[in-house]
Amino acid sequence: MEATSTKPATGCPVARTVDVLGDKWSLLIIRDAFDGVRRFGQFQRNLGVAKNILSARLRTLVGAGVLLSEPASDGSSYREYVLTDAGRELFDLIVTLRQWGEAHAFEPGEEYVPLIDGVTGEPLAKLTYVRPDGSPVRADGTHLGEPRRMP
Repeated sequence: MEATSTKPATGCPVARTVDVLGDKWSLLIIRDAFDGVRRFGQFQRNLGVAKNILSARLRTLVGAGVLLSEPASDGSSYREYVLTDAGRELFDLIVTLRQWGEAHAFEPGEEYVPLIDGVTGEPLAKLTYVRPDGSPVRADGTHLGEPRRMP
């Protein structure tokens, strides 16, 4: 009997990431985790998601190494969900989704809540990618490379 892998059979990092994060609830859980939400009940109240769906998404995110489930910091019997290093690496993704939403998902004059830089007190500047010389990288200036093996 052959062992089966739970890894997708694709070499595309985007497809593999979407397998873990490509669900509305998962992305909103990660957003809330960045905003300091840690407990199941807090996620449930903030998101208004059914408990069974929230439980499944949290289990998936913990299993993928995005969140860590640990005993509550106040010593109670509750569990808390905290971002792992891998989870914190999703900050750019959440900022990009937020900035795209600010630009394209609101009508003129409609209110939204900006993400504020804790040092400057100003909304975050638009996230951009630059080359080492400071010039911008745009989609039409990129292409897929040859397959590589992970170290």
